Amino acid sequence: MKSEVLKSIKQAEEEYRSMISAAEEDKARMIAAAHVEAENLIARARNDAEEYKIKRIADAREEAKQRNAEIMEEGRKKAYAMRSDADTNLEKAVERIVSQFKVKLDV
Repeated sequence: MKSEVLKSIKQAEEEYRSMISAAEEDKARMIAAAHVEAENLIARARNDAEEYKIKRIADAREEAKQRNAEIMEEGRKKAYAMRSDADTNLEKAVERIVSQFKVKLDV
């Protein structure tokens, strides 16, 4: 009976050792899988961040391009208005000089 009890204890100890070993192997596999998953998540996050950065830069460039076009158009309109004013002022100046010249000729 003693030997049966001892055998039973030894068998139970072997089973527990085997279970502990299997659990440790599972633990190691789970940790390795978690590391791989974490690395994949980090890589995906980096890719997403890079794509976001590229999109934001492209959006900013497009916005700057549109703003530049608006500013250029405003400048063209102002330049045209200034030219028109200058032409009008030139005509008035010429008329004034001619009239003053005529007045001096009449004297």
